[in-house]
Amino acid sequence: MTLAERLAAGDEGALDECYGALGPLVRRHVAGLVPRHAVDDVVQVVFLEVWRSRRRLDARRGLEPWVLAIARRRAIDKLRSEARHYRRSVPLDDVAATRDDTLAVDARCDVRKALAGLPAPQRQAIVLAHFGELSQREIADRLAIPLGTVKARTARGLHRLKELL
Repeated sequence: MTLAERLAAGDEGALDECYGALGPLVRRHVAGLVPRHAVDDVVQVVFLEVWRSRRRLDARRGLEPWVLAIARRRAIDKLRSEARHYRRSVPLDDVAATRDDTLAVDARCDVRKALAGLPAPQRQAIVLAHFGELSQREIADRLAIPLGTVKARTARGLHRLKELL
């Protein structure tokens, strides 16, 4: 009997196993939807609903998608509830993290834009070196060009990137 079938049949041990197996996944999923201070509450409500609505579980469709669908609905409910009761307030730690994330996204966009401004051979050498994690020798072999050409393209490209950024 699968975990989903045992859960649907009302096996309390199956609920413990379900929490052990899917709890971290649900927590990560919910953490991407609600403020940090609300994650534990939502996760608790999710598994309470999993137990209460276990008879509606179709074991053939899969336990994980069913649990994640419940998690999404409960996270949305939590956001709506907070919006109704409070003006949306965010802990200072969340604001700082959001600002850092925004700066990182901005920096990635700037790098992409600067890379797009490079000549194709320079861009190719830099992308293979930094994102492909290839050595200059490996780049030369892959592109079938002399090692000195790869070194020159990389150096010129990095110099130009510095100017663009």
